[in-house]
Amino acid sequence: MKALYTASVHIDGGRDGKVHSSDDMLNLSLGMAKELGGGGKGANPEQFFAAGYGACFESAVRHVARTKKIAVTKSSVDAEVDLHNREEGGFNLAVRLKVSLPELDRATAQALLDAAHQVCPYSNATRGNIPVEITLV
Repeated sequence: MKALYTASVHIDGGRDGKVHSSDDMLNLSLGMAKELGGGGKGANPEQFFAAGYGACFESAVRHVARTKKIAVTKSSVDAEVDLHNREEGGFNLAVRLKVSLPELDRATAQALLDAAHQVCPYSNATRGNIPVEITLV
């Protein structure tokens, strides 16, 4: 399968390191969250995942709306990503997306969310792997 786009980043130092994209659009220091025992002085992987999933999901909503000829000029997503310990060891994630589509009636907006959840690559990657809760607000 031919890739439509490839994102390329270099990470050095893990959660307390740096991340730099090949196109120079991303160049950040990383820092372990205070809740995990770090200093909280930089972005962390859970924030990147929340930002990526939230932005991608909102784009999926707008894509589905365009294909269905539904006008959406106002939308937003609040994304939360939890890091959990797994009973068997290691860690797992859980995601909550709270989506606002203030111009649409509730039934139309919910239908867009349901369709976007089938289109969004983050939704497709996480489906069946981690809990994902998508709520219309």
